[in-house]
Amino acid sequence: MSDFLSARRTRIAAALQLEDAILLVGAGGPVPLPENSDQQYPFRSHAEYFYLAGAECAGGVVTFDPHEGEGWTSFVPAVTEGERVWEGREQLPGTPLAALEPWVHQRRGRPVVMLGAPRPGGPADDEVTRLVCARLTHARRPKDAHEIALIRRAAAATAPGYAKLRGWLRAGVTERALQIELEVEFARHGATRPGYGTIIGTGPNSAILHFEPSGRAAREGEFVLVDAGAEIDRYMADVTRTYVVGTPSAFQRDLYQVVLAAEERAIARCVPGAEWKQIHLAAAVEMVSGLVDLGVMHGAPETLVEQEAHTLFFPHGLGHMVGLGVRDGSGLQPGRAKDPRPCLRTLRMDLPLAPDYVVTIEPGIYFIPALLNDPARRARYRDAVNWPLVEQHLHLGGVRIEDNVLVTTGAPEVLTRAIPKALD
Repeated sequence: MSDFLSARRTRIAAALQLEDAILLVGAGGPVPLPENSDQQYPFRSHAEYFYLAGAECAGGVVTFDPHEGEGWTSFVPAVTEGERVWEGREQLPGTPLAALEPWVHQRRGRPVVMLGAPRPGGPADDEVTRLVCARLTHARRPKDAHEIALIRRAAAATAPGYAKLRGWLRAGVTERALQIELEVEFARHGATRPGYGTIIGTGPNSAILHFEPSGRAAREGEFVLVDAGAEIDRYMADVTRTYVVGTPSAFQRDLYQVVLAAEERAIARCVPGAEWKQIHLAAAVEMVSGLVDLGVMHGAPETLVEQEAHTLFFPHGLGHMVGLGVRDGSGLQPGRAKDPRPCLRTLRMDLPLAPDYVVTIEPGIYFIPALLNDPARRARYRDAVNWPLVEQHLHLGGVRIEDNVLVTTGAPEVLTRAIPKALD
């Protein structure tokens, strides 16, 4: 076992506070395609299993018994002849999976915590499981040195993709063509795969938050929003840049500067002890202030945010944690309840930052017809918005800028700083 995995398990064992309970963490199993083609969806072990096993293993289970020495056991399925013949699969090291049931039976009568992908039909204590799951999530938030090194490598593989993309930004290029060039460059620089479904939206599509690239061709003067990151050994970067094809208009340039200034100020606030919710709300006030200066909104920025008017143009949270998957470890600080305010419904986490947290900072301003054409919103915010001006820009799209930030004991470190932030 590698040193980093051994140290990780020791730290997690102390954090889980299992007392008399035993822990089982399942990887999950492959899912066949529905058309009986003898193929499966690409398999990825549950993140909690991968974190504690350090490897992919369909059907694998990691266990921990706090009453036994180091206490950790990795159970792995036996590779069949068919898997060797058709897939070239090799046997992974570990205890045979057939020994798992006897292992559990020997500990009957004790509480069972099941994390990761649960065993079908396996008994578990739901109340204890929920408590331990929350402890594991919180313990995974600070990234260890091995994790940070992988995120750095993912960011390094991401940067050349964006550099290549800038040379392709011209009228007539399709979103799909940009996706291909971006992802190929990730792979050329060591990426295992894209970390998540690449988002590329041109023109009005840049205001669709999770837009899947299409065959639409970019036009002169349009925004192009790109949200994509490389993945290496399950750890990823999550980056967004917004460009303009050709020369941006004065309004596009001003809008971009509002978002960029809010992003850079939010990054500077990522220090230990800073409350994530307050960083988010401060960014909202700053972007509303910019929209007031541009004549898009009317009123005092703080009041407009209190009235939730900012959600017309900034409908999502400021960001989330990232690492072993998108939104890795996001959520609530232990003991906190979800803030009931509607404007915070999509805020991915509510906690104070701590050293070795890796977070995304991704403010955005969008002209989203589905929100801006809603009669109820227009009535509620009749005096807060310059609706004639909004009508002029209803199909403009949107601007988002996103970086990955490592919280340190000093100033925050931008892991994606090698990717330029320039509109044109």
